[in-house]
Amino acid sequence: HDSLYLAAESNLDTIFGHVSALKPGLIIVDSVQTMHAAGVEGVAGGVAQSRAVTAALTTLAKSTGIPILLVGHVTKDGNVAGPRVLEHLVDVVLNFEGDKQSSLRMLRGIKNRFGATDEVGCFEQTATGIREVSDPSGLFLSHRGSTPDGSAVTVAMDGVRPILAEVQALTVDPVAKNPRRVVTGLDSNRVPMVLAVLQARAGERTNDKDAYVATVGGMRILETATDLAVALATWSSLHEKPLPPKMVVIGEVGLAGELRPVPGLDRRLAEAARLGYTRAIVPNTKVTATGIKVRKASTLREAISLLAS
Repeated sequence: HDSLYLAAESNLDTIFGHVSALKPGLIIVDSVQTMHAAGVEGVAGGVAQSRAVTAALTTLAKSTGIPILLVGHVTKDGNVAGPRVLEHLVDVVLNFEGDKQSSLRMLRGIKNRFGATDEVGCFEQTATGIREVSDPSGLFLSHRGSTPDGSAVTVAMDGVRPILAEVQALTVDPVAKNPRRVVTGLDSNRVPMVLAVLQARAGERTNDKDAYVATVGGMRILETATDLAVALATWSSLHEKPLPPKMVVIGEVGLAGELRPVPGLDRRLAEAARLGYTRAIVPNTKVTATGIKVRKASTLREAISLLAS
């Protein structure tokens, strides 16, 4: 392309010469760990070299007004590799992350000197490259029509972006003496707790059944707002009764069987209404929602009774 220039260079002084000659509108350095600065001890990618290279490129961006994107390696934990001072020197840190089993990729802000860090960009990895996903909720719903038994739709929050997610549960007679609890995509410690509350506070026998609980589409949800979806999906599987169509359920379940409010409830309901959902069961709290019929419940037992009404 006439306006795209590539330089296979790792010497910082050579890069500065190219910038002075071309005066580009954008500079991308891939990766910062391969660059080295003259006069600085250490190998490329080391602490001293990475610090010096990042400081020099930051000064270049501030003095010329040219935006510079630094591509950096990450550790196995997902943190930026190298000294932590790199994150302090730059203005914005973005993580491009995703699960190996899913085509969905998230661009997540970790640091931003000029704005909020709770915005999330959704993209899909395809054979022709990466494309934007304007409606990621569709990736995490297995159906658009009738609801099968053992399935409940909830609304999770990824930063400030609400995403509809489907929770599925399957309860069967145990093969072994001890019933199993198999969890995929959810908190493996919290799901057994919700099943215990379902039995103790709502009178549903779950201790003599194998329970398999999972999310659809490889989505991983760790927030407590999905507790009610787990409980009602399990109830649906136990009784082989599907939940009413076009219904979302949102709420945290306490050990006493009470439903607790969750943050961002109005935004979650607005997203559900936008996607055509007409009914919702939520905790008994103040809600401002339009386009969706909201039923409030104070306890898990009361939420189950609302399914038949």
